[in-house]
Amino acid sequence: MFRKNNKRENRENINEDNKMNIEDNKMNIEDKKMNAEDDEMNVKQDEMNVKEDDMNVKEKNRGSILEKNDRHKHYREYHDPRDEGEKMIPKNKVTKMIISTVAITLVVSMVLIPLTGLYGIVPKNRLETYKRYKKLYAVERLIRRNYYKKPNEEDLVNCSIKGLVAGLKDVYSEYYTVDEMKKIQELTTGSFVGMGAYIGVDEDDGKLMVTKPFKNSPAEKAGIKTGDKILKVGDKVVDYRNMDEAIGLIKGEKGTKVKITIERGPKVMEKTVTRDVIVEQSIESKMYDKKIGYIKITSFIEGTYKDFHNALESLKAQGMKALIIDVRDNGGGMLDSVESVANDLLGDATIVYTKDGHGKKEYLKSDGKALGVPIVILTNGNSASASEILTGAIVDNKIGISMGTKTFGKGLVQSVGEFPDGTGYKLTTAQYFTPSGAYINKKGIKPNIEVKDEAKQIDSAREYLEKKIEK
Repeated sequence: MFRKNNKRENRENINEDNKMNIEDNKMNIEDKKMNAEDDEMNVKQDEMNVKEDDMNVKEKNRGSILEKNDRHKHYREYHDPRDEGEKMIPKNKVTKMIISTVAITLVVSMVLIPLTGLYGIVPKNRLETYKRYKKLYAVERLIRRNYYKKPNEEDLVNCSIKGLVAGLKDVYSEYYTVDEMKKIQELTTGSFVGMGAYIGVDEDDGKLMVTKPFKNSPAEKAGIKTGDKILKVGDKVVDYRNMDEAIGLIKGEKGTKVKITIERGPKVMEKTVTRDVIVEQSIESKMYDKKIGYIKITSFIEGTYKDFHNALESLKAQGMKALIIDVRDNGGGMLDSVESVANDLLGDATIVYTKDGHGKKEYLKSDGKALGVPIVILTNGNSASASEILTGAIVDNKIGISMGTKTFGKGLVQSVGEFPDGTGYKLTTAQYFTPSGAYINKKGIKPNIEVKDEAKQIDSAREYLEKKIEK
């Protein structure tokens, strides 16, 4: 909003304006000094580069120098003039040349940069980084000087870092404040107070999507269904950019209510959820007729493997002859968890391999005993990440088949870390590939046998396995 000042207001504000002008002039003088210092620094840098080039010419046909950068060591073989009958360079002269070159190398590897009136030594390879983020410091100074009230220092820092990570335009990478990091750590334990639903991201529009409400959970009781997209939590608009904040807002004290605005097809509606204690049970199991075991994995959290192993051992003790593993609506979870589950099934085999940004590959291997019975793994469009790792491992190692519909298609690995002050991050650090080398990101895994009707998928799996048992 713009406001036109009257004469009285102008008279009252003139002293303040003069103060601001004086302050602005001081800041402008400081800026000019910094620019002049930068120019001087660049001139000195050019002079150093000329000297370095001159020394490189003098280095030709003389003794070796060890060159080192941050990641690799490179060696030049010592060239001895005596091998070709050339005139020898005196040993003391060679030594002086080497010392001189090393001294120049040290000089040009570091530069002096102005830091609020002082000079600081910064490695040459970090100079460009300093220059790139110089504007960030300028904006921070601008806020301190001109913002109408005192800003919150912690918020400025946190939002600056969040903005840096957001620049990746990666829906899976994020910086966490202390409170957000605590909530993330809660998610891996499977016990919390909230509405009880798995929430993912629709990559087409970036909206948060309910992949599955827990059975008998507050979400299910409020009428929230699989596929519903969450637009607001309370009055806060949410999407992939503040997904973890949204999850934090959904959580709260037991017995309190939270309003969730959802989109279901063309309709937008509000649901009121009463928060309750949610203890996630990630494993369900049973034995069907003809000794066909069934294990449903709803997520891969800390306790998943222990419960899976116990369920599997119980089914084996009952004489299981085939197994259905159900990862429909399983949005993924922890890599360690799916690795342990796969280890109980595959035998000596590759589970998955990853490739980081430097092209380095890392293979995750299974060294357990193969289950030794036919397996069908059930999938759908909400089977993602760790669920797809397990699916790919079973299918590519030919110990079973997949059935249902195509999986979600998330072939990226995130690393979660915590800083000493309690803040943290989640960063996409690698791509993953199934054992056969398939990259499934945004593609998914097509089932060996497609069964579109979800109500018929378990029966179809049983029929398939019954035939395998009879052979």
